[in-house]
Amino acid sequence: MDMGNQHPSISRLQEIQKEVKSIEQQVIGFSGLPDDKNYKRLERILTKQLFEIDSVETEGKGDIQQARKRAARETERLLKELEQNANHPHRIEIHSIFKEAQALVKEEIVPFYTGGNCVTEEFEEGIQDIILRLTHVKTGGKVSLRKARYHTLTRVCAVQEIIEDCVKKQPSLPLSEDAHPSVAKINSVMCEVNKARGTLIALLMGVTSNETFRHLSCVLSGLMADLDALDVCGHTEIRNYRREVVEDINKLLKYLDLEEEADSTHAFDLGQNHSILKIEKVLTRMREIKNELLQAQNPLELYVSSKTELQGLIGQLDEVSLEKNPCIREARRRAVIEVQTLITYIDLKEALEKRQAFPCEEHPSHKAVWTILGHLSDIQGEVLSFDGNRTDKNYIRLEELLTKQLLALDAVDPQGEEKCKAARKQAVRLAQNILSYLDLKSDEWEY
Repeated sequence: MDMGNQHPSISRLQEIQKEVKSIEQQVIGFSGLPDDKNYKRLERILTKQLFEIDSVETEGKGDIQQARKRAARETERLLKELEQNANHPHRIEIHSIFKEAQALVKEEIVPFYTGGNCVTEEFEEGIQDIILRLTHVKTGGKVSLRKARYHTLTRVCAVQEIIEDCVKKQPSLPLSEDAHPSVAKINSVMCEVNKARGTLIALLMGVTSNETFRHLSCVLSGLMADLDALDVCGHTEIRNYRREVVEDINKLLKYLDLEEEADSTHAFDLGQNHSILKIEKVLTRMREIKNELLQAQNPLELYVSSKTELQGLIGQLDEVSLEKNPCIREARRRAVIEVQTLITYIDLKEALEKRQAFPCEEHPSHKAVWTILGHLSDIQGEVLSFDGNRTDKNYIRLEELLTKQLLALDAVDPQGEEKCKAARKQAVRLAQNILSYLDLKSDEWEY
């Protein structure tokens, strides 16, 4: 259609589509829940645009009717995506875990309001368990889920850091007020900082409606100004005391930026993270070595060089910076298991080759264990090549094969032979490790 003579209805539809397009990325990246203000705002905008589209007159013209259908279909698609993001099962799972963290914090928050640092071991273990479970929530690469997981982990990890920092603090404070007139003021500020610590934890976990991040920021900035105004020249001990309290305030202030950073940063997208890139580089090389070994006609020649290089890859993984990020820690843990599993595969192959080259007389039970180890080696080769999920027939077949080998080991009677007992124990551990590795490969976890 000539743009100069474009029908007003077509022009109006294009304007509406442009407005819908302008919020598309907000919808795709929406990581909240149905009762969030932003959800209701986006829903209201899209619903309004649907009404606008419906009100456009087509005058019975086919091209306008088709344009209106396309505009309505695109708007409805975004509405549906918004609803799916907010109600996704894994988004609900993240929220459910966060609710557990809130309940845990509510029970322990009182000591921090009063400046105490008494934290139970159950609380520390509970927070760690919550972080681990959040780390294992599957995102499937979906932006909204990755953002939700990242934002929630950031808050819970911040609380963990605040508490650990408070508990580890040396009991050197406060100083005696007799030392200098300024000490009384510093002691007073320190008490307020301890209260602010409790308020910050409550804000991060959403368990208070009486305070805001902005007001707490003003309070902490005011305390900082009070400390700056003190004259402590010539009193090194008191100056150091003031510096410690100032450092405490600065530590708390950095957590106040979390909410703003959550909306403006792409830190949730670990695909370009330096540490993740190093891990992926190691995994790429590990897979190349694995393919060379599994496809080689005479892999025995590659065992020594491959194992040496794999040990070097383990060293590279040890040097990866975790950046206090549980997802990076989990990615590194999985990578270490991947590399270590391949090293174990080579070790067993070498042992089997050596055994075949130098046969000797042995106890029947010990021989039975080695026969099973030979079967486990073959199965491990298949597991290393496996690339699917837990619904695949091949996964079920491999799981059954490994279970059979465990049963076969259980049926071996060592007849009091210590050497056989040790060999069977090692074989059982190997079979269980292969099973765990198969589960790890098929659980579809993504950072």
